[in-house]
Amino acid sequence: MEDISLNSEEVTVGQGSEAFQERHDQKTDLDSQNGVLEGRKEFVAPAMGMEFESYEDAYNYYNCYAREMGFCVRVKNSWFKRSSREKYGAVLCCSSQGFKRIKDVNRLRKETRTGCPAMIRMRLVDSRRWRVLEVTLEHNHLLSARTYKSIKKMSTGTKRKLQPNSDVEARTIKLYRALVIDAGGNGNSNACAREARSSSDHSDRLNLKKGDTQAIYNYLCRMQLTNPNFFYLMDINDEGCVRNAFWVDARSRAACGYFSDVVYFDNTYLSNKYEMPLVAFVGINHHGQSVLLGCGLLAGETTESYVWLFKAWLTSMSERSPQTIITDRCKILQIAIAEVFPRSHHRFGLSHIMKRVPEKLGGLRNYDAIKKALVKAVYESLKPFDFEAAWGFMIQHFGITDHEWLRSLYDDRTRWAPVYLKETFFAGLAAARPGETLNAIFDRYVHKQTPLKEFLDKYELALQKKHKEEALADMGSRNSTPTLKTRCPFELQLSKVYTREIFNKFQLEVEEMYSCFSTTQLHIDGPIIIFLVKERVLCEGNRREIRDYEVLYNRAAAEVRCICSCFNFYGYLCRHALCVLNFNGVEEIPSKYILSRWKKDFKRLYIPDNGSNNVDVTERIQWFSQLHRSALQVVEEGVISLDHYKVTLQAFEESLNRVHDVEGKHE
Repeated sequence: MEDISLNSEEVTVGQGSEAFQERHDQKTDLDSQNGVLEGRKEFVAPAMGMEFESYEDAYNYYNCYAREMGFCVRVKNSWFKRSSREKYGAVLCCSSQGFKRIKDVNRLRKETRTGCPAMIRMRLVDSRRWRVLEVTLEHNHLLSARTYKSIKKMSTGTKRKLQPNSDVEARTIKLYRALVIDAGGNGNSNACAREARSSSDHSDRLNLKKGDTQAIYNYLCRMQLTNPNFFYLMDINDEGCVRNAFWVDARSRAACGYFSDVVYFDNTYLSNKYEMPLVAFVGINHHGQSVLLGCGLLAGETTESYVWLFKAWLTSMSERSPQTIITDRCKILQIAIAEVFPRSHHRFGLSHIMKRVPEKLGGLRNYDAIKKALVKAVYESLKPFDFEAAWGFMIQHFGITDHEWLRSLYDDRTRWAPVYLKETFFAGLAAARPGETLNAIFDRYVHKQTPLKEFLDKYELALQKKHKEEALADMGSRNSTPTLKTRCPFELQLSKVYTREIFNKFQLEVEEMYSCFSTTQLHIDGPIIIFLVKERVLCEGNRREIRDYEVLYNRAAAEVRCICSCFNFYGYLCRHALCVLNFNGVEEIPSKYILSRWKKDFKRLYIPDNGSNNVDVTERIQWFSQLHRSALQVVEEGVISLDHYKVTLQAFEESLNRVHDVEGKHE
């Protein structure tokens, strides 16, 4: 889309107009630290995610808010499509924003600009509504105790009179008070937006529609009858209404026992204000497929609700915390996770952050070049110094050092930028390469208006499909032999161990060893040798670029670590580490780099370490859970066909007879 930024004439609203008499008689107190007026809290402040039917509506809202607070509004920037001249973006700011150019300064007139940062940035989105994308509420000057009439300059085609009628103003204020509560949002809010939203949302109960309560009750009853290891908890408020809910079925609980080392907490539907405030715990199985580890419904995005939910999930998990938990970038989530999972590594989903780039930066001049520089800094930096140098160059070169979103993103860099996360295990959920995403597990089954009753029906269908996919992948891995593409012993070694899907990913690393054309010794430090591996990397425009990768090797400890950290991000060794092993005459990958969680028979071999040999009630419960998981795996494959069913039923009967034989021996 070609666009034009019209910034040659800054339009001032209210500056120099007549003073408008205050409508309120109450005394107004001034907060001298940030210039915010106390006593004018009745008007809802701008927040990211608010939407308006037109640019005029958005402008009128911000202008009404400005009059309530005691400042004037100026149009700082507007963006128009080159072809149709349709306006699609704008920045409204405080009239004290910026500083006048020296040649424009009138020596007879007092300077009123202070470089005030207060502003809102908005854009026309696909729904043809204007959405607020960025907000700064703080002023760096004292606000007036008086409000002003609005005078707005418009083009000839859109000019219309603003009505100072008090009834119209009252309707406007009432309309936009409600708007921040009802705003649909688009999942692009950051920590500040979440905090603003939570402060205005005092909901203490689930927003259930007619029939939803009965649907939940029917679902829970059905699960308890048909799903013996089903677990659920309800959070009830003081009035006896459901505030939050959590549940996890038998299969998901079994999956927790295997695949809860790395968990992605998906609150997409809740933060995007879907009809159904659904949240989900998602893991990744031995085939690299997403698996559901639990679900919840929350009354709102509050610390209290998240803490309750995490504790409920932890209870269902027998108090086993995940090694790594990945979430959206949100201050409220950060606080809740620190309280409930203090030993877990909390990281922000990189793919979520990169999805927000068009809306957060799309209104900037040189957007394409800025995006390209950002992608290069995020995905190509191998050392923190490289990342910080690339970031510094980007914000200086394009003059975006004061961009609030980028500044807050940089402050949080150790939780999302791959270069800082190399010691964190992600099991493939890092999305550390361009184009990789963390997808919502119910994406194909839920849209924004899906009611809860409909979802509960689709929920079971979705899980059945997921379980069938896993069972078929298990069969495929056991019953097929991968085709080898090289003579490398590493490829043959793991073809016998890994599931088909994970082996295919590892096989690509083996093939790409041939793009690494040089392995040289750089430095020796006792038993540790550092190698430099050169690789020809395919870049934009189908051109090849040579990149250097440092690999640490310790023969005595059978340790090999590459600076790209593929093993921690994806769970298997990279081409650079394989080159160093090959260079040193190693013909088998050390066992520490062959993770059990990717093996074909992982679910058969896995026995949780409970740390105790005492046979008590707790131990018997853990036995039950392990036996239930093992039996469930047989059941899942036993329903694939009639032949599978018959064999499974016969095996169960034989197993039961053998258990009875054990009882006979103890009599």
